[in-house]
Amino acid sequence: MSLLENLLLDIDKRGVASLMLNRPEVHNALSAQMIQELQQICEELDKDKKVRVIVLSANGESFCAGGDLRWMKENMAKNRQQRIEESTHLANLLFTLNNLSKPLIGKINGSSFGGGVGLVSVCDFAICTGHVTFGLTEVKLGLVPATISPYVIRRIGETHARRNFLNARIFGAQEALTMNLVASVVPEEKLDEVIEKEISLILKCGPGAIAAAKELVAYISTHDLEKNRDYSTKSLADIWETD
Repeated sequence: MSLLENLLLDIDKRGVASLMLNRPEVHNALSAQMIQELQQICEELDKDKKVRVIVLSANGESFCAGGDLRWMKENMAKNRQQRIEESTHLANLLFTLNNLSKPLIGKINGSSFGGGVGLVSVCDFAICTGHVTFGLTEVKLGLVPATISPYVIRRIGETHARRNFLNARIFGAQEALTMNLVASVVPEEKLDEVIEKEISLILKCGPGAIAAAKELVAYISTHDLEKNRDYSTKSLADIWETD
């Protein structure tokens, strides 16, 4: 188990990387340093050919409480350009996580708010336990969920975004399932078992094919039918030429 200041990382002999947020004393709130560490380690994991799948979880009773309040207070004292630069660090992290070539599974073992919901949304899929709660609570602080919005809206859709961006309401695991924020809800004692089943399915597949499939989904979901026709036929021809 590698120990970073804000993260725990373990890579087993199968190439399964278990990446754990490790600020339990503040409910794994996102600080500038945690964002920097996540950015660095995820870039390294994506380049590591031995890594087949990444499981993102958290240490403690919460998955992620969103932005660290002390970090937010520090931003209040900064000028506009400095605030944009700080927001860009989180935007870059979410972009990196969303575009990993390896499958990213969210193991949501605790409640998630604000930026934590953003982390859930950039996972290829997330599985949570029945007791966890979620909330997009930025407006309660006089802010908006801006940086995470491209990923959250894509995941839950405009209708659910309108329902939850505007009032900071807290909702449970079953409602998160209805919104497609999470893929499934399982009993707490079954979470490890269910995650392991998902991992075993991935390990039976071709790593290059998985990476290409992720690229395919990203392209097809953002282009029109004519461009998709050309891209999809070329994509299939390309993959035939690989090992």
